[in-house]
Amino acid sequence: MPSHPEIFKHRKELLQMTLSQIVEHRRREHANPGARMKTTDMVRIAGGDFIMGSDRHYPEEAPAHAVSVDSFWIDRFPVTNAEFAVFVEETEYVTLAERPPDPALYPDADPKFLIPASVVFQKPAGRVDMGNHCNWWRYVPGANWRRPLGPRSGLKGKAKHPVVHIGFEDAEAYAAWAGKELPTEAEWEFAARGGLRDADFAWGDELMPGSQFMANTWQGEFPWENLQCAGFEGTSPVGLFPSNGYGLHDMIGNVWEWTIDWYSAHHEASPSCCDGAHNPRCGERDGSFDPRQPGIKIPCRVMKGGSYLCAPNYCERYRPAARMAQRIDTATCHLGFRCITREAKV
Repeated sequence: MPSHPEIFKHRKELLQMTLSQIVEHRRREHANPGARMKTTDMVRIAGGDFIMGSDRHYPEEAPAHAVSVDSFWIDRFPVTNAEFAVFVEETEYVTLAERPPDPALYPDADPKFLIPASVVFQKPAGRVDMGNHCNWWRYVPGANWRRPLGPRSGLKGKAKHPVVHIGFEDAEAYAAWAGKELPTEAEWEFAARGGLRDADFAWGDELMPGSQFMANTWQGEFPWENLQCAGFEGTSPVGLFPSNGYGLHDMIGNVWEWTIDWYSAHHEASPSCCDGAHNPRCGERDGSFDPRQPGIKIPCRVMKGGSYLCAPNYCERYRPAARMAQRIDTATCHLGFRCITREAKV
C-alpha cells in the first residue's frame, strides 16, 4: 500500500486536541486485532419483515413491497472523523478524493481536471435556476475528508462529525479493516425505520413533532437561504439529534450513507429483488446509471438517509424510503457511511 506522509503533517493546524486524544484512544483499542469488539458502539437489530419503499413520494422509491431481513448489528452512529483518522493512521490509506483519477478511465477528460479533488456544496448568494445543480456544486481541488471545504479548511472542532468525501471503495476499505461490512439497502432501511411500519419518517409521520427538530436538514429555501434553525450549517456532531426506535442516531439527515446495492430507477421485481424477498441485494452493475445524468455511464450504488442539504423545496429525501444514485467514482461533502456485522448462521 502506498505511503502518504502528508496524512497528519498539519495535525496541529487541522485537528482539535480532542480529536488527537480520541485518535490515540481508538488506536489503543485496535492495537490487538484479536481483542477488537466488532459490536462496540453497535445496536443489534432483530430480523423481521417490513414494507420497503414508498408509493407516496419520489418514483424511484416505488413500488412499496414486502421484504424480510435476518438479524444484524449496525453502528449506532455514522463513522466519524476521529474513527476514520485511526484507520488512516494505522493503514496509511489514501482516499479516492486524495488520489488523481486514472486517465485510462477518463480518456476524453481534460487533463487539468485529473487531479485530487472532490465535490463541495457552495451556497449561492440568491435564488438560482433549480434545474442546474452546478449552481451550487463545485469540483474543488484539494477537498477531501481532512479538508472538507477545500485546501484552507480543516477538522478543528469536528472530531465527532461524520467523515465525508468518502468514496464507496473508501467505505469498503474501512469496513474491512474494522471487521465489518456495509449494509444492503434493505438492511439500512429496516434499521432506519426503527420498528415503525409505513411511517414517512424514522420517528413517525410528522417532520417536526411538537416543533422539535429531529434531524440535521436544511431549514429555509434551498440552496441560498439557510436559517440554521437547528444550529448548524453543514454537518453536526453525531448523536446530537434524537435516536429512532432502535436507538440509532443520524439515520436521517446529517449525511447520506452508502449501501452496497447497485442503483436501479425503481424497486424492480426480479429473482434477486422482489416482493416477499428475503435479504434482497438489488440491482446490477450494468445499467446502474444515474437517470439524472443519462450521458454518464458510470455505475452507481444506492445511498440512503438524506443530508443537511435536504430541504422541503428541493429534496424531501430525509425519510427511510428515500434513495438516490451515487456514482462510485465520486465523493462529496454530504456523503458518509456506517457499518454492520451480520450474525453467523448456525
